[in-house]
Amino acid sequence: MSTLQETPKTVPVQIVNAFVKNNQGGNPAGVVLDADQYSDAEKLLIAQKVGLSETAFVSRSETCGIKLDFFTPTKRIAHCGHATIATFSYLADIGRFGDGATSKETVDGPRKIILENGMAYMEQLAPTYTPATDWADQGVTLCDVLKSLAITSDDLDERARPVLVNTGNNFIVIAVKDQAALANITPDQDTINAISEKLDLIGYYIFTTDTGDADIDATTRMFAPRYGIAEEAATGMAAGPLACVLHDLLDMKKDTFLIAQGEFMTEPSPSQIKVTLDLKDDRITGLLAGGQGKVMKNLEIKF
Repeated sequence: MSTLQETPKTVPVQIVNAFVKNNQGGNPAGVVLDADQYSDAEKLLIAQKVGLSETAFVSRSETCGIKLDFFTPTKRIAHCGHATIATFSYLADIGRFGDGATSKETVDGPRKIILENGMAYMEQLAPTYTPATDWADQGVTLCDVLKSLAITSDDLDERARPVLVNTGNNFIVIAVKDQAALANITPDQDTINAISEKLDLIGYYIFTTDTGDADIDATTRMFAPRYGIAEEAATGMAAGPLACVLHDLLDMKKDTFLIAQGEFMTEPSPSQIKVTLDLKDDRITGLLAGGQGKVMKNLEIKF
């Protein structure tokens, strides 16, 4: 008895670099429109075939401007800053949205989006901080974290101790004293993955305020092997927590920060993220992190 072989589905995917600097660099994300037709298993398969750190799937929403689902090559993630910026920049470019406020629906609730002059900004929550002394309850010490980066306490910026910050996702934010310390980091991806599992992290965000550029407040590196990301060129969801650390712990009392990322990767991809804090009586009540996106190429994925 013969069986008919199903015709493979063809999925158009836009590759959009988010947080580009002068239309170059940035962090690439896949963007798939009209994604209502795909199951979660199919979305994961598409994300694996795209092969980038995150792919965003755009569907209709009854409550927000659009519904967004994010998949890494290994799993779903509740939020993704650079894929959100990539998506809304692309949708604005093709005329789906104009300047002003809109929103995204996610598995973790709605988030406000602001579009302005080709830039897209995403809402994050007020920060919560968990110091290293509290990580022991999950079997993690600060020494474990430093060892996983091949650095010591001598490499740290003495003004701010490493801290777990949540503005919607968990990141360990670590201040090192200069660019040399940042460049010399050698991540042990297996150990970072194990620590990330224990503390439910997206990953580590390591930074220095030694930027060599008066306009840039911090330059950074990000490692998230738990989500299949050895190192990422731009991370909007981590830049938010970092801006909170700069304001609250390093006493940089202003409401807007420019953060660089990607310059210290094996293949550099310089990126720029802008974070604006909502302040009330000098207390952070929320924030917007954003930047500019640029379409780099179109793909057709078959499965």
